[in-house]
Amino acid sequence: MSIVETEITETEITEADQTGFVTSEFLAPGATLPLMFRPATAKVSLAEMTQWLRTNRDFIERQLVKYGALLFRDFPLNTADDFEQFALAISDKLLEYRERSSPRSQVGENVYTSTDYPPSQKIFPHNEHSYAVSFPLKLFFFCETPAKRGGETPLADTRKILKRINPEVRDRFKQKKWMYMRNFGYGLGVPWRTAFQTLDRSVVEDYALHSKIELEWKDGDCLRTRQVRPAFATHPHTGELLWFNHATFFHVSTLEAGMREVLMEEFAEEDLPNNTYYGDGSAIEPWILDHLREAYMNETVSFAWHKGDVIILDNMLTAHSRLSFVGPRKVLFAMAEPITREV
Repeated sequence: MSIVETEITETEITEADQTGFVTSEFLAPGATLPLMFRPATAKVSLAEMTQWLRTNRDFIERQLVKYGALLFRDFPLNTADDFEQFALAISDKLLEYRERSSPRSQVGENVYTSTDYPPSQKIFPHNEHSYAVSFPLKLFFFCETPAKRGGETPLADTRKILKRINPEVRDRFKQKKWMYMRNFGYGLGVPWRTAFQTLDRSVVEDYALHSKIELEWKDGDCLRTRQVRPAFATHPHTGELLWFNHATFFHVSTLEAGMREVLMEEFAEEDLPNNTYYGDGSAIEPWILDHLREAYMNETVSFAWHKGDVIILDNMLTAHSRLSFVGPRKVLFAMAEPITREV
C-alpha cells in the first residue's frame, strides 16, 4: 500500500470549475485517487457551499465517475448537521443502513458513524453492500475528529483491481459466482434483530424472500443465511464491468491471524459469523484468496484525514477500508442513490 502526502504537488487541468468557486488538485505526483477540491477564496459559508454543490451536480458527477473519489477540504464543515447538508446538496435522499453487516451508531437521519470496530482492528478494502440486491452508488465520509495517529480510510480503484486479477480467476468467479454465509446469535457479530432492524421473524423472512437470501432458523434464536451473488456488476453510467463483491473481505482467511485462530478454535466452519464460498458452496482455493488480497493491496492508497474533510465515493468504482488508530477518532458515514440489480 502506498501512502500519499497531503501537500499539493499537481493540479488537475482536465476539466476546470468554470464558476471559480473551487480549485482541484491531486495529493501527489501521479496520484489520481482522490481528486481534491478546495475553496478558491478564503471565506466560504455553508450556505454558499451547499448552493454551489446543488448547482454543479453534473460537474461533480463527471469528476466522480472519472476518478472514483472526491475529497473536499477546508470547507466550513464542523458538525454532523453540516455533513448531512453537504450530502443532501449532492443527493436528494440519504439511505437507511439496512441488511447491516457491521456495528454503527446513528447520529442523524440516515447519518451514521463509520464502523464501530475497536481502534486496533484494520478493515479490509470492500465496496459497501456488494452482497445485497440493492446497494448505494454514492458514499459520503466526514472527518469530525481525526485520530491522533493512524485511522486513515485507504481507497482502491476497482477498475485497476480487476486488471490485476488473473483471467483464470475471473472466469472461475464468472461461472460460479460467490456465496456469503452468515450466522447470527452465536455470540459474535451483529444480531439478526440489528442486521434486519426488526424484532419480527416474519419481517426477516419477507425481506429475505424479496432479497434472494436463503434463511435457516436454528435452535436458541440463532439464524443462518446464505446469499449467492455475481462477482461482477455493471456500472449504470459508464457501462463498465467491475469487480464488485465481498468474497475476499468476508472470508475467514482475510481476518488477522489472532482473531482467525480464536474463531476457528471456537466454531465449526459452518458456524462462523461470516465466511464466503463459491456460489455452489465449494471452497475458494487459498491461492486465489491470496491473489485477490494482493490485487486489492497493490491498488490501495491512503491519505491523512484533516478535521472537516468530506470524501464522496463512487461505491462501484472505489473500494474503501480503514487502518488501525490511536486516540479519539470520529468519522461519519452516509449513503445515497440505490442501485437494484438482478442476481
